[in-house]
Amino acid sequence: MKFLQEYLGYGGYVFSTNYDLLAYWVLMRNEAKNAVDGFGRDLETDLNTDDYIPKEDFEYSELRWGKHKDEQSVFYLHGTLPIFDTGTNIIKVEYDTEHFLLQNVKDRVEKNEYPIFVTAGNGLEKLTHIMHNKYLNFCYEKLCGIEGSLISFGFNFGDYDTHIIDAINIATKNGQKVKDKLWSVYIGVFSDEDYEHILNIQKNFKCKVVPYNARTANIWNNY
Repeated sequence: MKFLQEYLGYGGYVFSTNYDLLAYWVLMRNEAKNAVDGFGRDLETDLNTDDYIPKEDFEYSELRWGKHKDEQSVFYLHGTLPIFDTGTNIIKVEYDTEHFLLQNVKDRVEKNEYPIFVTAGNGLEKLTHIMHNKYLNFCYEKLCGIEGSLISFGFNFGDYDTHIIDAINIATKNGQKVKDKLWSVYIGVFSDEDYEHILNIQKNFKCKVVPYNARTANIWNNY
């Protein structure tokens, strides 16, 4: 958790391309500061009435995306299991007093509701999917606008990830000599093969590319 807090605690962003519950669980379990995913509750109690309604009786919606998107710092670029598109709202499944998170996800799937996530397809097909979902599109546009440096861990920039490289190049202002842009990307590699792969695709980036040994990144604080 300290690994993520190093970024969130200083105004940085966290982008995830994983669909599983790990990032969501870690951030929630540790009550991470400044970890804003854009979701919040809307008041559904009608206050335009002459009847007095105590605050403890107010009714709120499930967690909907959009209420806090201007402060958002955590982005699931390819979606994730707890996030669903209802057709009207983007909602986030949560723990409750009776069920674990995964069970609540399963219950929604059994009702023919499906999580938002991008899986099959090449880079263009994935980008098309992203562009047709307001949540995914928002996350992708945020990646296109980052500045400074990007540190990548556990992402190999494979043949089907060209849309991610495109977003990075947009953030670099396509190599223009301007101050406020993305200047460099540090890519974690786990093997000699990974390292060779990054060297081979380095020319596809319009910013400085620095491979690093991902095994030295102590993301789980195992000393």
